[in-house]
Amino acid sequence: MTVKEVLDTAKDKMGKSCAVYQRDMVGLRAGRANPQLLDRITVDYYGTPTPLNQVGNISSPEPRLLVISPWESKMISDIEKAIQKSDLGLNPTNDGKIIRLVFPELNEERRKELTKVARKSAEEAKVAIRAIRRDAIEQVKKLKKDSLITEDEQRKAEEDAQKLTDKAIKDVDAICSAKEKEIMEV
Repeated sequence: MTVKEVLDTAKDKMGKSCAVYQRDMVGLRAGRANPQLLDRITVDYYGTPTPLNQVGNISSPEPRLLVISPWESKMISDIEKAIQKSDLGLNPTNDGKIIRLVFPELNEERRKELTKVARKSAEEAKVAIRAIRRDAIEQVKKLKKDSLITEDEQRKAEEDAQKLTDKAIKDVDAICSAKEKEIMEV
């Protein structure tokens, strides 16, 4: 394995950590109805766990309302059960053809709680990124120990790993601050 391969692998893993954090933040409810909030929910569709967006159409006609139009009307009760089991804390209502999810207005206390959740999740993403850096540096040190690279190459590779880490952490911070701003928006 070369230094370039080690750094490319680290960069790829750090990018994936940022993407996972970004996806988690999309699922964090900010008082605004967003169809992506339902991406994690699966429905029992003829014995097969199926993502909710594959058994019906999800739309957001108003800022605080999501409407789910199942392709099969007999799926309504299964979809309702799946939403109630989820960690969203929403109560679905239906009229026999569509399901409505009304998102209540967030109070100040709940907004502060959600920002804490976002920060905690950001810190977990940063820890994962730092672990990736540590692994990359250990691999570079092993290359040096095996006399495959020089001390200068090792130092340069460690600096590059730190630059990758700084960039990934900066990306996580940007995602976190954008989410906090969205949550605190009234």
